[in-house]
Amino acid sequence: MPYIEWRGGKCRVKWWAGEYLPNGRKKYETESGFEDEDAARDYGLDREYEVRHGTAIKQRDSKTLMKSYCWDWFNAQDLRPSSTQSYKAIINKRIEPYWGSRAVGDITAFEYEAWKKALRAAAERGEVSARYVREILMVFGAMMDDSVTRYQLRMTSPVVREKRGRGKYEKKVRENKRPQEMATLHRLAVNAYEVWGYTGWTYIWTAAFTAMRPKEMWGLQRCFTSPNWPASDPLDADDDKREPDLDRYTRMPALRVQYQHQWVEGQRTLVDPKYDSWRTLVVPPFLHEMHKVLLASHDSQWTFRSHSGGPLLGTSFEKAYWWPIRDGSLAREGRYARAEIPAVTEMAKKRIYLLRHGHKEWLDEDGHSRVAVEARMGHELGGVEGVYANVTPGMELRIAETLQERWEKFMGENMWLPPVPSPLPVDLSLRVPAQVSAGASLEVG
Repeated sequence: MPYIEWRGGKCRVKWWAGEYLPNGRKKYETESGFEDEDAARDYGLDREYEVRHGTAIKQRDSKTLMKSYCWDWFNAQDLRPSSTQSYKAIINKRIEPYWGSRAVGDITAFEYEAWKKALRAAAERGEVSARYVREILMVFGAMMDDSVTRYQLRMTSPVVREKRGRGKYEKKVRENKRPQEMATLHRLAVNAYEVWGYTGWTYIWTAAFTAMRPKEMWGLQRCFTSPNWPASDPLDADDDKREPDLDRYTRMPALRVQYQHQWVEGQRTLVDPKYDSWRTLVVPPFLHEMHKVLLASHDSQWTFRSHSGGPLLGTSFEKAYWWPIRDGSLAREGRYARAEIPAVTEMAKKRIYLLRHGHKEWLDEDGHSRVAVEARMGHELGGVEGVYANVTPGMELRIAETLQERWEKFMGENMWLPPVPSPLPVDLSLRVPAQVSAGASLEVG
């Protein structure tokens, strides 16, 4: 039974915490500030009930300060490099400065709701993005959930999950997208050639016809690119996978999404693709030929090089590449002279990531198997469908065929193609005469 005593006009309750001191005596915990004995006794009985049923929260644990807990929590997480940087920045800038002096067990739902409202107001004023606010709340919510379920520092989380039908209805805002048109892509690719040469031309078509994520494109190396892969794959030299890949993808050209390129503790690092979505992407013949031409024009390990010949990671990609391609630019003179580049108005203020979205639209429009579509996008199917699903060579071949048909139907004989870059092997330059003649007869811009 809990023990009740009066101290300075207030009632205090003491109960056994379920532990023993080094000298063998029982260890007690106390709580003060009660106005009457009944309230204090009920509180003590509740704590003893929790001790008997193994659900008690030790007072010393609940009083852990957030400035300690948030970093202990962070260090216990197994995160990808990009998430590690994001979480660390959020804790540094948003969580520790606001909550650091508070005990984990003292944070209330009312305080959390007030903080969330202030963050959303800051987003409405344009001080931070709505997406950033969602990330902050997600990290804090995970932190508080773990304080209950994993570390037993609280009984319940102060983060109240919103229930459908409660509060003001807010319709989810969807990005305004147009169907991806070949004419729009061609204008982007022509602009990319002016901005970035043959690399830019190939980059746009590869993004649109493979749906690779931008950092997967940055991390694509020549050994994983059609036409070199899988024969040049350094990872499977002694692996049983190599033989079936050689058989399957020499008859059906493909590239391998093996890495993405990211910063890890200030160093450029090849890391696993998002969601561990390693995958093989069949490429249509026209793109296979583009890759041949591009790889023959340089000896870099990176398929898509920056202006300086190095990796794209570390460049100001949007400002130096994507924005001029998308929005156009004025004519330049001098060392970096180029003609005026017209804007592609359909893509005004749009992300290059939408080329990936457009690829999914094409696959759905062409009626491809859902399992083949999701595998190509780097997604996993859940449930029984995912367990039994398998992408067959026939599914991949049909994807390559429909993509090639889309290219041929649009390009015809009169659309502009860039001149083939040099240096090139003699036999390779003979394989693409259409590009040479078309590029020689037209000007860009």
